[in-house]
Amino acid sequence: MAKAIRIYNTLSRTIEPFTPLHENRVGMYVCGPTVYNYLHLGNCRTFSSFDIVFRYLIYAGYQVRYVRNITDAGHLEGDRDEGDDKFAKRAKLEKLEPMEIVQKYTQYFHDVMQAFNCLPPSIEPTATGHIIEQIEMTKLLLEKGWAYEVDGTIYFDVEKYSKENSYGILSNRNLNDLLDGTRELSGQDEKQGRLDFALWIKAKPEHLMQWPSPWGNGFPGWHIECSAMSQKYLGNEFDIHGGGMDLIATHHTNEIAQNCACNGVSPARVWMHTNMLTVNGVRMSKSAGNGFLPNELFSGSHPLLEKGYSPMSVRFFMLQSHYRSTLDFSNEALQAAEKGYARLMNAIKLIDNLKTEGDNASYIQSLTDKCEAAMNEDFNTPIAISHLFEGVTFINNVNDGREKISASDKIAIKKLFHDFVFDILGLKMESEQGNDKLDGLMQILLAQRADAKARKDFAASDLLRDQLLALGITIKDGKEGATYNL
Repeated sequence: MAKAIRIYNTLSRTIEPFTPLHENRVGMYVCGPTVYNYLHLGNCRTFSSFDIVFRYLIYAGYQVRYVRNITDAGHLEGDRDEGDDKFAKRAKLEKLEPMEIVQKYTQYFHDVMQAFNCLPPSIEPTATGHIIEQIEMTKLLLEKGWAYEVDGTIYFDVEKYSKENSYGILSNRNLNDLLDGTRELSGQDEKQGRLDFALWIKAKPEHLMQWPSPWGNGFPGWHIECSAMSQKYLGNEFDIHGGGMDLIATHHTNEIAQNCACNGVSPARVWMHTNMLTVNGVRMSKSAGNGFLPNELFSGSHPLLEKGYSPMSVRFFMLQSHYRSTLDFSNEALQAAEKGYARLMNAIKLIDNLKTEGDNASYIQSLTDKCEAAMNEDFNTPIAISHLFEGVTFINNVNDGREKISASDKIAIKKLFHDFVFDILGLKMESEQGNDKLDGLMQILLAQRADAKARKDFAASDLLRDQLLALGITIKDGKEGATYNL
């Protein structure tokens, strides 16, 4: 029987007992990255948090289908169908085809997830791979009267929907409040209402990413893709929908509206959201000059960082804050996390060589129960970690002869740390650095990069450099050739 878990539900704004739709089975959808640029740390925090949720649900006895999408089309710069297409704009800047941009940054995303030791989802669908499903959902919304067409673009009618449904139910805001926060429509704006959003967008002839539809060539709106893909793989209603808190007001609100209009039911029973990042107490953003990328964090190349930090030290740092709390980056906090991670790993290394005598079975069972209780209460990783460090103190005391442990207790505490540190928290031992095989491999990669530069294939050269940075390996170009630092 699966363990009893309680989860904070953004929809109800309370912590609720978790009861899946189907016994011992969980369907979970998490909004994935828009792959037009390098992954930012806010994304990393979100995906690492849901990696923990995925891992713990499995540990708790559930069979989990975890769906995390890739947005590779249809995302304009503004959340309300404003601005340029992100992929087209980036393609022009880098002088590449849009799908080359998609390939480049999808690979980077996977490299960063691997560096953070995040498990791959059960299914990772793409927007471009589900154009048919998005068109069919848009057709259904038109047939039911929830959408309208203007010259080949299809809009969802928010004000009509709001007459029978609560459009702002997720953000806990009424329609008038939402309208007050939007600008008046201009004379050239083709929408009927200020909050209306595009389900399908008519493409200009020069637009590189477009598909045929009943309304002419175009591309999907941003919000329709998640509704279509979650419905396809998890059904009209499923258990958990997750993402960053920045998605609540628009993207997730529009998903609920689309699904309710199509199917008469909200897509997810539980909505989970991760909180924002700050740097030295200031919200992380490019405009503030304090937004650094994962590779800059690993290499220490950003001016705000005193040094680089390994991916596991950073993952451990992120786990020390609850996913719903603000996470503040500072050199002091990162260095403390680095020391804490090392202390935890050193204790685990001691377990196999502990001398066995005496009996502490009740203590170890109590420690296991406390770790489970913390995770059962809305996946509270900082509390679970604090209990694990009680175990670290116990291991060190046994090693120093101040405590005793039996052979069976030794097996139990080894299992406890393996389950929670490796399987649930997703940490791993970081390999020793500087061995001959690694150096030989790096020389091969540096030679490949030098060859790419000689052929003026700078996109390939930069991609290899960025992929290595994502793994914490910094490439430095000099007069004598390139070198690397771990």
